[in-house]
Amino acid sequence: MAGKLHFSLVSPERELFSGDVDQVDAPGTEGDFGVLADHAPFMTTLKVGQVKVYSGGAVKVFAIEGGFADVTPDGLTILAEQASEVAA
Repeated sequence: MAGKLHFSLVSPERELFSGDVDQVDAPGTEGDFGVLADHAPFMTTLKVGQVKVYSGGAVKVFAIEGGFADVTPDGLTILAEQASEVAA
């Protein structure tokens, strides 16, 4: 079974999400991408769109207004220019 990915979503106002998840999909400026545990490190800019967080069969969706994504051996951090959770 695959391990968990530590994910943190931060806006200028506050941290909107922090926890261990199965997968995160994000809107990269050079194309949408997904990140799982043990992903190769990279950094990219983000465009306006949705970040989808998958964990244990549940999905949380956040609307973002651009920013940066940083994948490291410790996990994925998204620094969003603006972000808010989308109601299910």
